[in-house]
Amino acid sequence: MLKEKSVINAELFIGAQSIPVEVRYKSRYSILVRFENGISFKTGSEFDKIILTLDEEKIELGKCRLFVEPNINRFSGHLTFVKDIYNCESLLSKKKIIKLQSVFDNLPLILSYKNKIDAAFKDYTANLNYDLNVYKNIFDNLDKEYFEEPIEVKKAIQNTIIETEGRNFLDFLWAKMRELENLVLGFNKRQHESHGFYFRKQLWNIILISKIMRRTNLKPRGYAGDSEMMRLIYLNDAQGHSTFSKLMHLFPMEQPGAQAVRNRRKFIVEQLRSVKKNFSDKEKLKVLSVACGPAFELQDIFTAPQDFKKYHFTLLDQDQAALYEAAAIIDMVEKRMHSNVEVDYLTESVRTMITTREISKKWGQFHFIYSLGLFDYLTPPVAKAVLAKLYQILKPGGELIVGNFHTENKSRIFMEYWLDWVLYYRDEEDFLDLVNQDWGSQNSVLLEDTGTQMFLKIDKPE
Repeated sequence: MLKEKSVINAELFIGAQSIPVEVRYKSRYSILVRFENGISFKTGSEFDKIILTLDEEKIELGKCRLFVEPNINRFSGHLTFVKDIYNCESLLSKKKIIKLQSVFDNLPLILSYKNKIDAAFKDYTANLNYDLNVYKNIFDNLDKEYFEEPIEVKKAIQNTIIETEGRNFLDFLWAKMRELENLVLGFNKRQHESHGFYFRKQLWNIILISKIMRRTNLKPRGYAGDSEMMRLIYLNDAQGHSTFSKLMHLFPMEQPGAQAVRNRRKFIVEQLRSVKKNFSDKEKLKVLSVACGPAFELQDIFTAPQDFKKYHFTLLDQDQAALYEAAAIIDMVEKRMHSNVEVDYLTESVRTMITTREISKKWGQFHFIYSLGLFDYLTPPVAKAVLAKLYQILKPGGELIVGNFHTENKSRIFMEYWLDWVLYYRDEEDFLDLVNQDWGSQNSVLLEDTGTQMFLKIDKPE
């Protein structure tokens, strides 16, 4: 892989005339150029093409223009491309030609999406888009009315608006959600995908206003349910720069799916304390959290000085940023309680978990293992393999709990259409089918209060 500062041999062409040059990365869409043998050109000079030599491979690019600028390394200036705009970062580091205009390549396909959309759904989406923009305009104008007020007054006024007319707006959104659910009832998977895509395209400007919706749709870490998402759901407050943005953030917070996530945090703390009673107080309970995220639940576990003597935690996540967030939570708990949490961190993925042979030697064994959000993304074969690995490192007499959203998730349409957040759903039978019957374990499936989140509980015999 070439570094950005690497100098590359190239040839510029004016007609059939070849001009040897050296080029180097300048910016994503421009390259520096150095002419040999004292040759010089004026700003605005155009060349028919340039051929770069990258690892002995010739790469030809189209018409380019010179902009002269002073440079201490004798580069004459930089070249920009006239017809096709090339991503020079990708070109010089990966030898991959990506054009800025390539986004238009799929334009016919994207435009044709509307031909697959049900007419009633189009009407619903257009009307909703209109209504939401009307609401936004009203709330934004209200914000302007008290903008010059002292900050304490502004907060008080905004809170009042949120709890009065804001509540009426949220009621409107709930009614529109019920209408959407009825409208897509009976759709197959492909129809849900195409209509969800169309829905989000039409409401994109509204979606981006909400902090939580923006994150699930843009997926900055590659998936919707990342640790920052979990943090926002746990905080469960109105976040945003305007009244309308706060209301659009509150609506997802009040969904059954979000409440289920908060409920599972309480559930796992109760289960952990229950398991601790089954083991001697002389040894610390070894606990493994798989796909731990920010591990907010540790704030609920370590609430008294004696709690620090009870547990030894291992936090596992493939996302190192999530582990840093968990470490920040632990640091906060330690400072508050003036005690130290015994904790290890593992940066591991599902793939490495499955392929690791003697996993007990590498990770150790645990009295209590839990994973709350991982199985929502695993197909049955992968889920079975992961569950088997976790059971393998569970101590005799220990307990293993994994979570999964139920097929009857009341927030499913909202999550798929508004949030672009698709999960692998299971029912009780599907969950129990993941367990190997040869284990001889005691297995049960529990539900939290909303009936949205399931927990598969496996007790390993002594």
